[in-house]
Amino acid sequence: MLNNVVLVGRLVKDPELRDTEQGKKMTFITLAIPRGYKNMNGEYDTDFIDCVLWDVVASNTAQYCKKGDIIGIKGRLQSRIATSEKEKKYLTEIIAEKVTFLTSNQSKAKAE
Repeated sequence: MLNNVVLVGRLVKDPELRDTEQGKKMTFITLAIPRGYKNMNGEYDTDFIDCVLWDVVASNTAQYCKKGDIIGIKGRLQSRIATSEKEKKYLTEIIAEKVTFLTSNQSKAKAE
């Protein structure tokens, strides 16, 4: 069996590092990834993909990346059920195993 995902996209918002009850570091991010073809209106649609990062990968991404940065993710697809008092949601997300920083806003921050 094979479950590998490779994505390259822009961060939709700044990553926020969190600690779980078990003491692990994690962050949720969303990547905006434009499709490689135009829709019927002649425009490029964008997919928004949710990703989960753990431990060192989460810490480094939260420290070095900001909204708008382009990053690459290698990971796996995972589905889970999130239940609340009123409803049950089926979620599909990417569990990142490796993140590559392709651009950084640090050069912009120095210029301002």
